[in-house]
Amino acid sequence: MHSLARVTLQPIAVALASIALTAGAQTPTPAPTPDASASAAPAATPAAQTPAAAAPAAPAAAPLKFPWKVGPMAVTGFVDGYYSYNYNQPTESANGQINDLYNFNDKTDTVDLSAVKLTLNHDPAPFGAHFDFFYGRTNGLVTAGLQGDYIEQAYLSLKPPAAKGFEADFGRFVTSAGAEVIEAKDNWNYSRSLLFSWAIPYTHFGLRTSMPVSKTETIGVQVVNGWNVLTKNNGWATVGLTSALVKTKYTWDLNVYTGPENALPGHGYRNLIDTTLLLTPNSKFNAYINYDWGRNHDAIVGTYPYLSGDNNINTWQGIAFAAHQQIKPSTAIAGRYEFFNDPNGFQTGTAQHLNEVTGTFEYKVPKMPQALVSRAEYRHDQSDEPFFHKNATGMVDGQSTVTVALILILQPHQ
Repeated sequence: MHSLARVTLQPIAVALASIALTAGAQTPTPAPTPDASASAAPAATPAAQTPAAAAPAAPAAAPLKFPWKVGPMAVTGFVDGYYSYNYNQPTESANGQINDLYNFNDKTDTVDLSAVKLTLNHDPAPFGAHFDFFYGRTNGLVTAGLQGDYIEQAYLSLKPPAAKGFEADFGRFVTSAGAEVIEAKDNWNYSRSLLFSWAIPYTHFGLRTSMPVSKTETIGVQVVNGWNVLTKNNGWATVGLTSALVKTKYTWDLNVYTGPENALPGHGYRNLIDTTLLLTPNSKFNAYINYDWGRNHDAIVGTYPYLSGDNNINTWQGIAFAAHQQIKPSTAIAGRYEFFNDPNGFQTGTAQHLNEVTGTFEYKVPKMPQALVSRAEYRHDQSDEPFFHKNATGMVDGQSTVTVALILILQPHQ
C-alpha cells in the first residue's frame, strides 16, 4: 500500500537538528498530535490522540515560560531517532534491509532518523492555519510520489464565533481513522500497528468539518480526494463521516470513508469502517480496542472490446488491543496485540493472516520529563505464510525485533 521511496534534503535536516539542540532542553510539555491544533480534532482523530494524551498521569515539573513564535504562528517540533535489530537479519539485497510490515522505523541493524518535524500553528479566531514540515524516513513513506513532499499537513481553518463550535479546515490533513498517529511520541508503543500501517490511509486533501451536537459528542463530514493523494483522476470525491463520543470513563470514535479509488471510468469504490473504544478508568491506566474493515472494488477501464483491469472485490480487516500503565512520572509500560486478515493480499501483497504482539518500556529523562523520551521495545510478527525475509535469500513465517528510540520534543511554553 505504501511505497518505500526515500528522499534527501540535507539543509532542512541540519537546520532542524540545530533547532533541536538549541531549544530541546527547555521544552516542558509534549508537542500536540497532528490535529491537536484544530478543534476538529475530537471528531477528526480522537481515538488516535486520546490514548496518547491519557498516557501521562503525574504532573510534570513547572514549565519554563518563554515565547517561541514566528509572527502569529506558534512553533513546536521534535527529533525522533532509533536503532532496530531484526533477529532474521535481512540483507540489503533481500528486502532493502528493513523490518517487513513496519513503517517509519522500518530500517534494521542500523541507526536511522525516523523524523524531524517542525510545526507552525495559529488557532482559528475566527481564521487559523496549520503547517507540519518533516524530514526523514517518515516523510519518505508518507509523501512518496506526492507533489507536497516534506509536508505532512497544510490547511487553513475557519471557526465563526457565532457558529456554536463549528469548524472547517481546508487543505491537506491526517486521516481521522485509526487508534494511532504518525508521530511516535503521541502513541503508547514506538512501532506502529499493522492496522495503522496497512488498513487505513495516512492523509487526505480536501475539506474537513466538525460540529459539537451535545456536551459529549462531536460529529464531522469530510469531502476529500481519497487516500494519500492530492489530486484524483476519476472525477469523484471520497466522503468521510466522523463521530466522537467522549465520556468520563471512555471515548468511542467511529469513522467511515467511502469513495472511488480507481481509474476513470470504472469508479471502483473503496470503503473503510474504523472504530476505537478508549477506556480511561483512572489517570494511570488506559486501554483501547481498535477495529478496521475495508473493501476495495477494482475498476474496469476502457471501452469494449478494449477493456483492462478487473472487477475483483478485495477485503481486509483487523482488530487491536492495547494498554498503557503509568508507573512513575518518568516511567511507563505499554502492550499491544493485534490480528490482521488480508485474504486477497490486497494490502500486504500476500494473502495471509497476521498476528502481532508488542511490549514497550518508556523512560522520560528526569528534570525534563516531557522533553526527552526514550523507549525500548520488543515486537513479534507471525504469519500463516513464509512472508518475512531472513538473511539474503530465506523466507520464514515469523519476525522478532528489538528497537531502542530517543525522541527530543520541542514544545516551548506559550
